[in-house]
Amino acid sequence: MKNILIIGGTSGIGGEIVNMMAKDYQLFVTGREKKGVPDASNIYYQNYDIKNDFPTDMLPEELHGVVYCPGTINLKPLNRYTEQDFADDYYINVIGAFKVIKACLPQLRKAKQSSVVFFSTVASNTGMPFHASIAAAKAGLQGLSISMAAEFATAGIRVNCIAPSLTDTPLASALLATPEKQAASAERHPLKKIGSKEELASLAVYLLSKNAAFITGQIIGVDGGIGSLKI
Repeated sequence: MKNILIIGGTSGIGGEIVNMMAKDYQLFVTGREKKGVPDASNIYYQNYDIKNDFPTDMLPEELHGVVYCPGTINLKPLNRYTEQDFADDYYINVIGAFKVIKACLPQLRKAKQSSVVFFSTVASNTGMPFHASIAAAKAGLQGLSISMAAEFATAGIRVNCIAPSLTDTPLASALLATPEKQAASAERHPLKKIGSKEELASLAVYLLSKNAAFITGQIIGVDGGIGSLKI
């Protein structure tokens, strides 16, 4: 049974990835609380704050995949951002990802064929008002992703980044708090809908699988067309 580490696997997209992979993989899940993690013999949970060193003692000898799910949504006009806002978003989205992958490199290398999946945002490639901090941070994560993909390709480690638009998760709950907000958000997308955690999780599971063995170094938009279409 292959071993997959899911950082932030207790809710939202991460939680859905856990649910989708629970039957066929051995999962190592971290989060800030265990609530929502299935109670199963093949699922190992440990609390983890990304500001701390990663607890490598929870890992098996080989890791066939890592998914880094933590993110932020901190939207406001540029003149209301502080330097700390930018620093906090960058730490969670980029430094946190770097720390986890660096800590797991020995296990990823030992697996011979392994996969890393990050989550970015459509706003890093398509200018959107009030997204300066998160767009900048996720652009950094995209740069980290493709650099790692190049560095580790010969080691059999694939690295890809999913760039969604607004998705119905707890993180985005304030933006989708009413039917009116949901309808307005859907209307901005060419496909006239917002994303679901199931849609994003399905792609992550695919990228972790052997069926995606020829895919690395990609920033994959899952955005209802808003990142590339004007209709």
